Amino acid sequence: WVVIPATGSGQRMKADRPKQYLELSAKTILQHTLDNLLSHPAVTGVVLVLNSEDRYWDKLDYQHTKPLLRCVGGEQRHHSVYNGLTLLKQQKSANPWVLIHDAVRPFVSHTDLDRLLEAVQQADDGALLAVPVSDTLKYSNNDQCIDKTQPRDHLWRAFTPQAFKLDNILAALQSVISNNLEITDDASAMELMGYHPRLIAGSELNIKITHPQDLVLAEMILNAGK
Repeated sequence: WVVIPATGSGQRMKADRPKQYLELSAKTILQHTLDNLLSHPAVTGVVLVLNSEDRYWDKLDYQHTKPLLRCVGGEQRHHSVYNGLTLLKQQKSANPWVLIHDAVRPFVSHTDLDRLLEAVQQADDGALLAVPVSDTLKYSNNDQCIDKTQPRDHLWRAFTPQAFKLDNILAALQSVISNNLEITDDASAMELMGYHPRLIAGSELNIKITHPQDLVLAEMILNAGK
């Protein structure tokens, strides 16, 4: 199963609608994401987590042969993911692997998904797609001047999907919420519980569409794929 939090407002995109509903080649970003994931043979279905004030999803009239469950999100991203996982747990008595994926990452390849799903069979702590940092990293002082250079050895950029056993990630996020903690991704919640998710090298084309220039890059990726 895949849980997709799609509750963002897209303020950094400076558009007239949430970024997941912006169009790329006659389809919204969210439709591309759903088509890509649901077309993978190992994916059983999707839990889509929407903003309580979402005015766009129903207008898409999205249809697929695989099940697509919906629920309402929460205050922050990890609250929304927790709501989606809770709904899935109510539907499934088993403890399946769950992929948590950003709604605005429409280009994750089936090859990367295969590698991630293969990895979790030997990684009880879960796994996530990531890319090793290749740029030089600088710390700045308060004047936005270089304070020092950070060695990039062993540093990775965390992508999605991130894959965990349903019961494990549900308990981890419950702990985060109960203790009013701040996290930046789902793997962070697992780390706080003492888990060590495995990093699986993925493609840099698995971009997250956040800023206007990302849309230009996304169009280039689509055109190259065609």
